[in-house]
Amino acid sequence: MVNITHKSSTLRKAIATATVKTSSQATIDAVRQRKVPKGDIFEFSRAAALFGVKKTSDVIPDCHPLPVEYTAVTYEIEDLSIIISVEVHTIYKTGVEVEAMHGASVAALVMYDMLKPIDKHVEIRNIRLLEKQGGKSDDKKFTSGELKAAVVVCSDTVHQRQNEDTSGKIIVQKLEEYGFTDIDYVVVPDEAETIQQALAGYKTNKSDLVIFTGGTGVSPRDVTPEALQQMIDRPLPGVMETARAYGQERIKTSMLSRGIAGFSGETLVLTFPGSQKGAAEYMQSLFPQILHVFEVKEGKRHG
Repeated sequence: MVNITHKSSTLRKAIATATVKTSSQATIDAVRQRKVPKGDIFEFSRAAALFGVKKTSDVIPDCHPLPVEYTAVTYEIEDLSIIISVEVHTIYKTGVEVEAMHGASVAALVMYDMLKPIDKHVEIRNIRLLEKQGGKSDDKKFTSGELKAAVVVCSDTVHQRQNEDTSGKIIVQKLEEYGFTDIDYVVVPDEAETIQQALAGYKTNKSDLVIFTGGTGVSPRDVTPEALQQMIDRPLPGVMETARAYGQERIKTSMLSRGIAGFSGETLVLTFPGSQKGAAEYMQSLFPQILHVFEVKEGKRHG
């Protein structure tokens, strides 16, 4: 199976359809009038579709077991065809498009089995995904556009060239993956005044996003939150709550992070851990959805 441990659970939806093509109006009349000898094909195929959705991971080797939280099965008759529609919802780390298609396929097979005694030319056609929402398909809604970003590494040892920076570089790499092209990078010591000066300079430079990495732990030299707290005009506590919750599911010491987030003037400020793994996890948990704040701001400016 594909590794999905790095993903976050979000609302995922999918709609799939399958078409059962009959060969005569007599067959369609029997379906409409509930006179198919084997029984009501709508009720039988609906029950089968529900089982099919739930059992997808049992028969498709690479599909992950997931919680199915909603399934709807509907039908539409067009001329000599019956169109089956299966809609599936979940809140999980991976999508449900295969579940929806599997449910539609099983429903179509049940219809075929029930109709073949009265129609030797019945066919199954066009099993396909009609729509999907959530996950990567929604990530496309958030774009970096012409945003200007900066990454500030807060570390005495990196500033003194005793250690190599890893967290700042992984943040820059991830920002580039999300489409940022204007990214500044600087290393400063764990000194409150220097950290504040860095943010003040980027505000003057009209940077849209500044990410500070390092200095968010419990060491006496970890002063990044204190240094920036007084410069944040509009706190966004939910941002760091999300990041810490994401990290807590992977390493229990994530609860010790004291990172903060919010706007300082028009600049969004984020504070990340100083480890490569911690910084990568924070990027994974917050991006690209955090970019929505800039869309909201632009909407207000132009509204």
